[in-house]
Amino acid sequence: MNLYYSITIQKLKLLCLNFIVISLIGCSSDDDCTKTITIPQVYLVGNQYYYNNIEQEVDCDFPEPEEPELVEPPRLENFTYEVLSLVSEINSENNTYTLQFDVQLNNNNNFDVEGLPYFTMFTNIEFSTASYINNASNACLDIPANSNCIFSYGIQEPLTGAEVTDNFEILNVEYIITN
Repeated sequence: MNLYYSITIQKLKLLCLNFIVISLIGCSSDDDCTKTITIPQVYLVGNQYYYNNIEQEVDCDFPEPEEPELVEPPRLENFTYEVLSLVSEINSENNTYTLQFDVQLNNNNNFDVEGLPYFTMFTNIEFSTASYINNASNACLDIPANSNCIFSYGIQEPLTGAEVTDNFEILNVEYIITN
């Protein structure tokens, strides 16, 4: 009986060794081949394009990207705002239109951010979205970590005969990341 068990143990050892060898030979290293690629991305805010690159791990046979991928603008998470003042008025005596507003932008994150505020507005004529940075005295293009910035905007323009309204409302503010 001892001889029988001895032969059986040797057969089991040989079988295990064969299994290991076949497993190693049968598995190609190409199956686990990955590489890291850089994917160029582009997004449009107003009339300005912003570029961003992300890295992603893919299979080795994955083609390298040739053209930038058009993506939605990245919005700052954990962002809040407060409208501090808003003046929208038509002065018929001097034939001008005035729009002024101050909005506190709050970066509630533990990191500094570069970007621009993006406003959704409503008048009794239409909805619009814009950055309003061109006529801002403080555009808040960067906000330190756990801090805020007061966005200040003001224009006074002559009435040109185009329909202007003094009914102006800030519906929403988002902060678009540009770095």
